[in-house]
Amino acid sequence: MSRIGKNPVVIPDGVIVTMDGNKLTAKGKRGELSFLTADEIETVISDNEVTVKPRGNGKRARTMWGTTRSLVENMVVGVSEGFTKTLEIQGVGYKAQAQGKKLVLSLGFSHDVDFPVPEGIEIKTPQPTQVDITGSDLQKVGQVAAEIRAYRPPEPYKGKGVRYAGEHILRKEGKKK
Repeated sequence: MSRIGKNPVVIPDGVIVTMDGNKLTAKGKRGELSFLTADEIETVISDNEVTVKPRGNGKRARTMWGTTRSLVENMVVGVSEGFTKTLEIQGVGYKAQAQGKKLVLSLGFSHDVDFPVPEGIEIKTPQPTQVDITGSDLQKVGQVAAEIRAYRPPEPYKGKGVRYAGEHILRKEGKKK
């Protein structure tokens, strides 16, 4: 029995959730998201909550039960509040600057890195060493943050590079004489 799957997803005010066959759609102030549910999962919308149940007792039905419930909750929260990931840049001369639909990163390479901002994602740089990534789709926000971090992940000796806010980097001791 799924501990996550049996909890209903509460629909906040201002969010409309509709079901059309296997397609679940959520509309809110931050946009519209849709998701195709698995055939083994039954989704019921009643009052102000969405309930997810497995249709059978097979392994796939049980595995998709909690996953579907989490995806539905992420959709509902995304269209009502949105998601934000913050990246920190550390290193001498390392900086970021949002310019329209691209992010310009100076990360110690011989050239600046231009990162095109995908649709549905908003990038702000309140400080030259901080990048805020905001959007309604949690998966897309996390993917964009991971792609930006991959340009220069933090190195273990001085900790220079792009890291998630609050991320702890295991440091190594340098050479000894």
